[in-house]
Amino acid sequence: MITTQGVMKSFGRRGEVQAVNGVSFIAADGEITGLLGPNGAGKTTLLRMLATLMIPDSGSATVDGHDVVSDRYALRRRIGVLSDARGLYPRLSARENIRYYGALQGLVGDALDARVDALIRAMSIADIADRRVQGFSQGERMKVAIARALVHDPQTILLDEPTNGLDIMSIRALRDLLRALREQGKCLLFSSHVMQEVSALCQRIVILGRGQVVATGTADELLAQSGERTLEDAFVRLLGSGEGLAA
Repeated sequence: MITTQGVMKSFGRRGEVQAVNGVSFIAADGEITGLLGPNGAGKTTLLRMLATLMIPDSGSATVDGHDVVSDRYALRRRIGVLSDARGLYPRLSARENIRYYGALQGLVGDALDARVDALIRAMSIADIADRRVQGFSQGERMKVAIARALVHDPQTILLDEPTNGLDIMSIRALRDLLRALREQGKCLLFSSHVMQEVSALCQRIVILGRGQVVATGTADELLAQSGERTLEDAFVRLLGSGEGLAA
């Protein structure tokens, strides 16, 4: 479970750029929670704080009961992170990249081999598994990065626009994988600005605008709040009603 309370993060010498401004929400186990918002809404900054890559200026956040600041080292073994910076080693093969991160998480021997093989099958990358990542397409790199994020079987998974660069068949396979993880009781937080992705995957949606939570709820609840008939129209209406929240 992810819990945030009044999380804030600003940038600039005087903090003049307020990237995240008092964000509070809960993402439950056994659900896929969608962070939906336009570019610049604060989605990536928020995910980086939950991944312990940035320290909030104020407020609090916990993942599986671990504080993202004081317990960050323990927390890193419990989360899988797909960030917008893919960070694959180009001279290593896809298999070697996945194995390396599994080893960093303490997997060894047959258990590591079995886990790597299972993820290579799940991501349909057997034909490229032993090729160097250098020269991979964006979609191929994304598949390897997703496998790397899941190699240690984390309880909580943070995904920043995971369908970037994927073709239609790969997107469908990824959706099936994420639904399977949800059925296992995992907590998934999924960032996107693509309406179809969020509506297809997420049980709960948090709409961010200008660093603040504009609305939260199920798709049906957001439709009811907005008075609109489609999620896209609800998003536009709710986002517009929240324009005055942040300076």
